[in-house]
Amino acid sequence: MNIKQKLEQIKSGKLSAVENIKSFLDDIKKKNKDINAFLYVNEKALEEAKAIDDKIKKGKAGKLAGLAIAVKSVINVKDMPISCASKTLENYYGTYDADVIRKIKAEDGIIIGMTNMDCFACGSTGENSMFGSTKNPKCDRVPGGSSSGSAAAVAAGMCDVALGTDTGGSIRNPASHCGVVGMKPSYGRVSRYGLIDLSMSLDQIGVLCDDVYGTALMMEIISGYSPNDSITYNKPVSKYSEFKKLNTIKIGMSKEFEKMCQDKQIYDLVKKKAEELAKKYKTKIENVDLPNVNLAIQTYYPIVYVELFSGTRKLDGRKYGKKIEESCSEEVLRRVLGGREISKAEHGGRYYRKALQAKELIAETINKAFEKVDFLILPTTPLLPNKLGEKLDPRAEYAFDAFTIPANLAGICAGVVPIGKIDGVPVGMQIFAKSFDEERLLSIMGEAYAD
Repeated sequence: MNIKQKLEQIKSGKLSAVENIKSFLDDIKKKNKDINAFLYVNEKALEEAKAIDDKIKKGKAGKLAGLAIAVKSVINVKDMPISCASKTLENYYGTYDADVIRKIKAEDGIIIGMTNMDCFACGSTGENSMFGSTKNPKCDRVPGGSSSGSAAAVAAGMCDVALGTDTGGSIRNPASHCGVVGMKPSYGRVSRYGLIDLSMSLDQIGVLCDDVYGTALMMEIISGYSPNDSITYNKPVSKYSEFKKLNTIKIGMSKEFEKMCQDKQIYDLVKKKAEELAKKYKTKIENVDLPNVNLAIQTYYPIVYVELFSGTRKLDGRKYGKKIEESCSEEVLRRVLGGREISKAEHGGRYYRKALQAKELIAETINKAFEKVDFLILPTTPLLPNKLGEKLDPRAEYAFDAFTIPANLAGICAGVVPIGKIDGVPVGMQIFAKSFDEERLLSIMGEAYAD
């Protein structure tokens, strides 16, 4: 049952909010011990569902009436643990609701629990949590990260929709590995107020779901201006039913991404799907030159290292939990110490400012491409995910972000839809669209996933 059908059943009384939530709570109880997608389950979920059933009977229920929403443990939810999957904030409970949570609750969505993740969102495998790795429900490989628990919870049928965060692919990477839909909004489309971010100039809160309708519905609810976040714009996403139908569109692919794709099977699968889409829209795939995208990884990590170091200076063991350097994962420590050293050298503008200049160059390259095409289609990762427990060199792990990072550097929106499997491992196709073009992006994602 997809999200649209479920909402119709709930609002018509065929399925109660209590029944929906109880079903998920039962599934979490059965499955979570093995998958480890949830770090915390909302003890008041059934009580909240009863209150929403009363609102439904009175015809006053919101757009999410009774749906179960899982939340990455880096987004503040009042009275729930916001640990960032770290020992640093292990005992920290939210004292307020993030803007996105406030909006979800206003539409009668029920926060069913807080999900596992790579510690402080540092990682792309889901294995860097201080509370154990998340397992991929769809195969024997890693689920991807850092929004591993959110993707796994959706893939395992333990929630209706999940929130994740995306700094350089942290929604899209696990969406691809777990065979679900993932959406990274344009920078400034969704408020970050209440988010413990990895990189303030790149992070966006986004959505993971089993279908595009549910993704679009959640984007409609969480997007828009917030007085709490100075980078937000008064540009909410329209209702999915009101999206304008795509008629004539131009689809682009890039030889640069083809060269960077280390597994030819992945690129061939993505290209085949892109050709099917082009045929459906009676258009041809155009080659787009993206000469600077090969610099994405080298540009991204100095920015992330410095901004993580800066943002975690408050975690000194006095006010918030423990001192981060003494209680974090190996990957977090690597980035914090790296950020410290880059910051020391910054008086000469050697790294961070040069990375910001390269960021603008990559953004300019991608935005120029959108003068030629409406959408860019590419793989989500250059390789299939590694097996759980298989140790990767940090540089090899960073390389998994080569195709997702450019969207964050350019501030555009990007989405992933599942398109098949290779050797039993899910593969997602990634689609880029220009900034604040979420409606058209969701439309083409819907067409791609409908096949």
